[in-house]
Amino acid sequence: MTSKLLRKSVLGVAGLAFAGGMVAGPVSGAVAAPAEAAPVTAVVQAEKAGKPDMGKLVPHGVQGAQSRIDLSDEQVANARAIIAATKKAGMDERAAVVAIGTAFQESKLENLGHLGDRNDHDSQGLFQQRPSSGWGTVEQITDPEYSTLAFLKGLKQVDGWQDMPLTVAAQTVQVSAYPDHYAQWEQQAADLVAEHWNS
Repeated sequence: MTSKLLRKSVLGVAGLAFAGGMVAGPVSGAVAAPAEAAPVTAVVQAEKAGKPDMGKLVPHGVQGAQSRIDLSDEQVANARAIIAATKKAGMDERAAVVAIGTAFQESKLENLGHLGDRNDHDSQGLFQQRPSSGWGTVEQITDPEYSTLAFLKGLKQVDGWQDMPLTVAAQTVQVSAYPDHYAQWEQQAADLVAEHWNS
């Protein structure tokens, strides 16, 4: 009987403590939380100030052998313009990687005008878009922001682009004669996004 009464008392006290915790939990938690909440806030702020997670930039790993070129100031500025336009479009870092990887393959991040005999039809700009295919005027497609937003508009229309390898997503928008060539630029594109997304 004594152990039964003791057990009921312990359970009663535990029940009151639980009920009290339910009622006063947020208040008492707010008093005790600052020591634990500060590090979490610091980590979140550090992530925002730091570089994007490479796992988010290249979620499937790079596909195939990777190419890399040294970049001029102009090419870096074009990569930064693509990143800025991606943010303006409300899209994430992965979209910037796809866009920069595409521009690497199409123009090596150079804002190309008409190349005369070497030109592919009437393709121009970072993404080698064609006025005759409805991408815009020559002035528009050679504007880095406009051409990036046009590319991203096409990318948004691709169902599941976020889950596709870069080369598949890029090819779906660009319809290139060389559909697998976009893959080789994924790592350098991701490195540029990691370096410049928060700058």
